[in-house]
Amino acid sequence: MNMRSKGLGISLLLLLCIIYACDGAENSTGMSVPPPAPAAGIGADAAAAVIDGATLRDFDARISSDQFEGRGPGSRGDVAARKYIAGQLAALGYQPGAADGGWEQPISLVGTSAHVPDSWGFHASGRTLALKNWDQYIATSGVQSDSAQIKDAEVVFVGYGIQAPEFDWDDFKGQDLKGKVLLIMNNDPDWDPALFAGKTRLHYGRWDYKYESAARQGAAGAIIIHTRESAGYPFQVIQTSNTGEVFELPAEGEPRLQVAAWMTEDAVRQLVAMAGRDLDKLVAAAHERGFQPVHLGITTSFAFTNTVSQVKTANVLGLLPGSDPGLRDEVVVYTAHHDHFGIGKPDKSGDNIYNGALDNGAGVATLLAIAKACKALATPPKRSILFAFVAAEEQGLLGSKYYARHPTFVPGRIVANINYDSGNKWGRTRDVTFVGYGKSSIDRIVDGYASKQGRVVKPDQFPDRGYFYRSDQYNFAKIGVPAMYLKTGTDFIGRPPGWGRQQVEYYEDHDYHQPSDELTDDWNFDGMVQDARLGFLTGMAIANADKKPSWNPGDEFANARSNVYKRQILEAEVAFARLVKQQGMKAGFLAYAADDAVLNRNNRLIKGRQAMAAYFDNMKYRDIRLEWYPDFIQVSSSGDLGYTYGHYTFTARDEAGKAVQAAGIFHTVWQRQADGNWRFVWD
Repeated sequence: MNMRSKGLGISLLLLLCIIYACDGAENSTGMSVPPPAPAAGIGADAAAAVIDGATLRDFDARISSDQFEGRGPGSRGDVAARKYIAGQLAALGYQPGAADGGWEQPISLVGTSAHVPDSWGFHASGRTLALKNWDQYIATSGVQSDSAQIKDAEVVFVGYGIQAPEFDWDDFKGQDLKGKVLLIMNNDPDWDPALFAGKTRLHYGRWDYKYESAARQGAAGAIIIHTRESAGYPFQVIQTSNTGEVFELPAEGEPRLQVAAWMTEDAVRQLVAMAGRDLDKLVAAAHERGFQPVHLGITTSFAFTNTVSQVKTANVLGLLPGSDPGLRDEVVVYTAHHDHFGIGKPDKSGDNIYNGALDNGAGVATLLAIAKACKALATPPKRSILFAFVAAEEQGLLGSKYYARHPTFVPGRIVANINYDSGNKWGRTRDVTFVGYGKSSIDRIVDGYASKQGRVVKPDQFPDRGYFYRSDQYNFAKIGVPAMYLKTGTDFIGRPPGWGRQQVEYYEDHDYHQPSDELTDDWNFDGMVQDARLGFLTGMAIANADKKPSWNPGDEFANARSNVYKRQILEAEVAFARLVKQQGMKAGFLAYAADDAVLNRNNRLIKGRQAMAAYFDNMKYRDIRLEWYPDFIQVSSSGDLGYTYGHYTFTARDEAGKAVQAAGIFHTVWQRQADGNWRFVWD
């Protein structure tokens, strides 16, 4: 706080409850390259050596064992797995990291099991086509209710189903699509590097964006056309990932489809051919900005019942407080999702437990090994370290989404996220894949430590898969947190060129989201050790650096936090205007304080307007004018918390009639009460 009147400063500090340091903007100059041992003097290199193959194998063997029954959200295996992780953190000496002082941040989910018919009928010009469930289509309920229904709806081909003003792209062209079933291509336009980042898939190419986009048009249903190339995985992944109980966060009144579906390319070819259309020609037309939705003259009705349940899961949070009193309120967050698909449809061998040993037993094992290394340090890093084992990632990144809405640290104080999802089970590499490379100043940190390992850092080696938007770091990026997501390299030592890529693709085709994703004796943990040590040293460098990481100028997330403010500013302005009116204040001014405000001064509580007036009287100030201007306002998605950042000016006269002035910056936290009013809250 920059005060023009030093004598008034401490009183205003108490009055305004701005004892917190302002979070401020991300550092525009970025981070300097750290020395090889950023935690010099506290044994970072020795601590990194604690991470070894035996440790990783032991952790993975336990978390991916049949004992935890595939760790499906809300299942007894989920409960047992969370208890195991919390027990490991406790044994290592971590503090519980949840807001209530426990290990778990509870999350309520809605589970929906759709009882889909064996066939789905489509009609055109007196002809009928019946497509087979499982083999040709997979459908889930878009509504959290006992039934879902589409009745006599027209099928409309809408190309990519994208509205992206920054690329001057709109596939809907203002057409009325209410009640329609939209047939949508997967991915995003990929033929021009200057358009949608070319081969690098953006969020617009994600399946969840497609469904949300269709719902915003008022559509009754959406069908995504599956191809191996556009999805990045075979149709069997769609089958196993969307069969049985599907989980979501509780609906909050957002637009929703009745039916969300996938369909094989061959089935879609049959479907459009029934209307006299050629799929290749439709796809070619969708490659043009001037594309218009194509009404196919096909109608369909589709109805099924749902079994809806309410389940509980949780993020598991372990905290290592920082050693620097001035920086310990800032945090580096390590994440790995602990869930998988539980018990599901058996494979050909009869195995029905989806163990998820690589996805994401490897990530859980990596975080626990890094947690072990952190506790081996003679002195903790300056900033705090939070290990967040997040829930329900396989259901749409739900655990990290919930944490981003309800963070245990103010978002501006989360300086970086380091995420692990899957791992390297094939051996040592000369390279490492950094998904998100080129987006932030974290690049230079990773480059330095990878070089010390004799490795080179490469950006996403499968850019068409859209990995940055498929794992938990994405939800941190959306609230402005620079993020790092490490994946296996492909240049394996002692192996011929192309061998590594073949291994990754074989895993995707045969084991990804299948019961066969199990820990076997032939796993080679040497590469996973490399990646875990790299993430450990990078995190310690960030936690000890003078400056926070920053997004690179022009990156899509460079203004993420301010974009959140912009999206929610109207709600916040309305809410705070209501507060001002209720307290009899003039817009833009805070007269003394809200009636229910509380200050702690000299170990005694002062409550309400009368006490505050007496407080000013005791200070001998008159003609008090406090102008309080929020520069940024953010209301949480749940609508119950508001963060404000801004500036204020204070003018008054002392008992001698002399004018006194002060000005500064503030950071405050507000909470919406049950009656809809807002009040100050702080520690």
